[in-house]
Amino acid sequence: MQVFLSGLIKMALASLIAGTLLSFFGLTPRTVLDGLGVTAQDIQDGLVSAFAWTAPRMLMGAIVIIPLWFVTYILLPPRG
Repeated sequence: MQVFLSGLIKMALASLIAGTLLSFFGLTPRTVLDGLGVTAQDIQDGLVSAFAWTAPRMLMGAIVIIPLWFVTYILLPPRG
C-alpha cells in the first residue's frame, strides 16, 4: 500500500510540474486540441464507440476464460 501511495504522490507531483510548465508557455487543453484538429466531442464519440466495440467482445471472452480458469484452479495440486 505504501508503494502505491508513494507512486500516486510522485505522479501527482510530476503532473503538477508539467502542467505548470505548459501553462507558462501558454498551452491549454483547448489549444492542444485545436492544434490536433479535434474537439472534445470527437474524443468523447471515439471513447463511446471504442467501448461499444470492446464490451461485447470482453463479455464473450469472459464467458470462455473464467470457467476454464476455475476448472484449472480446482484441478491443480495444492501449493506448499
